[in-house]
Amino acid sequence: MVARRGEDPRTLPGETSLRIIMRRLREIMAEEGDGQEKLDRIVRQISGVMVAEVCSIYLKRQDGSLELFASEGLNPTAVHTTRLKRGEGLVGRCAELGVTVNEPEASSHPAFSYRPETGEDVYHSLLAVPIERSGQILGVLDIQNRASKEYSDEDIEVLQATAMVIAENLVSGAVAGAGPAIEVSRSQPTVIEGEPLSDGIALGHVVLHEPRIVVTQLMSDNPVLEIERLDKALVKLQDHIDEMFEHEQLSAAGEHRDVLEAYRMFAHDKGWHRRLREAVEGGLTAEAAVERVQNAMRNRMLRQHDTYWRERQRDLDDLSDRLMRVLAGRLTSADDESMMPPDTILIARTMGPAELLDYDRTKLRGLVVEDGSSQSHVAIVAKALGIAAIGQAAGVVERVNAGDAAIVDAVTGEVHLRPSAEVISAYSDKVRFRARKQKRYQTLRDRAAVTKDGVRISVHMNAGLIVDMPHLLESGADGVGLYRTELQFMLSDNFPRLDKQTQLYRSVLKEAGNRPVIFRTLDIGGDKVLPYLRQPSEENPAMGWRAIRMALDRPELFRLQVRAMMKAAEGAELRIMIPMVSAAFEMGAIRALVEKEKTFLKKHGYTLPSAILLGAMLEVPALLFELDAFLPRVDFVSVGSNDLLQFMFAADRTNARVASRFDVLSPAPLRALKTLVKAAKKYKVPVTVCGEMAGRPIEAMTLIGLGLRSVSMAPASIGPVKAMILSLNAEKITDCVDALLKEGAKDVRLHLQQFAEKEGVEIDG
Repeated sequence: MVARRGEDPRTLPGETSLRIIMRRLREIMAEEGDGQEKLDRIVRQISGVMVAEVCSIYLKRQDGSLELFASEGLNPTAVHTTRLKRGEGLVGRCAELGVTVNEPEASSHPAFSYRPETGEDVYHSLLAVPIERSGQILGVLDIQNRASKEYSDEDIEVLQATAMVIAENLVSGAVAGAGPAIEVSRSQPTVIEGEPLSDGIALGHVVLHEPRIVVTQLMSDNPVLEIERLDKALVKLQDHIDEMFEHEQLSAAGEHRDVLEAYRMFAHDKGWHRRLREAVEGGLTAEAAVERVQNAMRNRMLRQHDTYWRERQRDLDDLSDRLMRVLAGRLTSADDESMMPPDTILIARTMGPAELLDYDRTKLRGLVVEDGSSQSHVAIVAKALGIAAIGQAAGVVERVNAGDAAIVDAVTGEVHLRPSAEVISAYSDKVRFRARKQKRYQTLRDRAAVTKDGVRISVHMNAGLIVDMPHLLESGADGVGLYRTELQFMLSDNFPRLDKQTQLYRSVLKEAGNRPVIFRTLDIGGDKVLPYLRQPSEENPAMGWRAIRMALDRPELFRLQVRAMMKAAEGAELRIMIPMVSAAFEMGAIRALVEKEKTFLKKHGYTLPSAILLGAMLEVPALLFELDAFLPRVDFVSVGSNDLLQFMFAADRTNARVASRFDVLSPAPLRALKTLVKAAKKYKVPVTVCGEMAGRPIEAMTLIGLGLRSVSMAPASIGPVKAMILSLNAEKITDCVDALLKEGAKDVRLHLQQFAEKEGVEIDG
């Protein structure tokens, strides 16, 4: 469809449509006239070059509505008169979702909104693209024709590039007078609602994880120079990716090599290079060309329903971001981390637990992510670090600038961006109040967790790094109920050697002193991946080849870890816990491997631990139906409530849409735990709950009512849980829980809250 009109005598032979528009836009911006005149000239030029009977510019107003600001082809009286509500019509859909709309029969689309004052009823086809700047939607640029047709990829790319230039000039003030229509959400105070991931309140300043490279100059004056910059950056990008293959941990054959090979092929793809060069030749800077091609290819790939193409789209996004950083003079986003303020509020679209640990925790106060759930591993790590964290904060990255003041209220789930002085003052008082409360918890540190009727409850802490161990004394925990050994593996560049593992486990035991430590063996899978360990691509990795399944299939890895633990615990008691046990017979196979290691070490003259207690995590519901076969094979059981509940409810704990859908305080999981406690008592097997359920006072109170006498949680949760225990009568809560399960109460949580209020139990920690 794109063509040049012969009436423009300034069109040069062989000049592309994109280059014509770029050149004419540059001329328009340099001409005299107010903002309205310039917008009118822009739509006339686009309409002419693209042979469109209508070209319109809608700009977003402060309330989120769209106002028709300029049009060639629609009724002139509709300009500044026609307004679309947020999300109204195809144009509103384009702005609200930030997506390109390409409809050959627009008026037949269910979302079409007919406005008679525009006179657009005679037009059939519509192509609309968002006018976007640094993730902020400023408006919509569209073209229309009487003919019913789907616009080509070339049409889309030309219109997207034009929208980028319009956005740049709107933001820069080059189109003076259009300013009132621009949403200023990244300069005014804003509150975004999300889901609390880790309790707490934090005041500080924003640091963006993988900060955006903002393209400040879109149009180039010297295409030859821009081509040189682009070519040099591409070579540097390719060299950097090639260097990945020389890393020790990536040198061996495996699936990771296949992934990187595909990634490298994309980086060397001549088609990608050609599109980038064409965009530069069309008048864009190298950076603007990368952004335009990235947007155009993303739009094309996301139309595909095949997961292969969606993965390739992620590769393209990552490569484009890397190339943009190369052009900006830095290769990785980590270069900015040295500039972390002492009160950092980290904001990200998504983040894994290892990525969070990359940051200086002495400066990290809060975390906000656009995805994530309270059961995700990044949430668990944030809790362990005592970092206030919020997930499901939709759109937060687009609405914040690096350095902005921010408040993370992970009690209510609110993120305050650029808060007023009054809001800051109110939250400062709130933080001081919480600090006094925490100080009170500190006074309980050396007190045993004993209920009012004399029942002793063991309160342990969860850990995963040696730096977590000082929390053992600070929190007053009775021991380490769960030490996640996989974090050491996730932070290492290659599989940790025997001596390195031994040194870590020995250090942990030394820090613990005479308090018990339960080491959980390597639990990799789901959202925990080791780049140097070949793992199969799985549709549902949480229920795939992980934990004990990997240990039994790759026994040399398991035996190496157990050997390191035994050497570290020489002459002392060693407690080992096996994750993801699904059947009783698996523990028999595990015990056989442990016995082999005992024989090996004894043969080579090493001192064995004084005792080796072998336990299992109960996370798979199947075990509940063979407890008589399972319990005699273990020395203790730890309930991984996070996985147990996700498997029981078939609700992915990393999927925010379903993770909070089912209440842990509902009859099914409570009856399951009651069954386990009863059977464990029969076989005299100690049971602990070490999932997130144990760290919330009302849930911990319920566990005690079920008969559990040992819980393990993040260090920050110990104070509130201990305060609850000291104010609780164990016999009364047991009677209450038994009655609720017997009666089949519909809202168990409500009844438990009423019980706590009536009995004066502290559950508001």
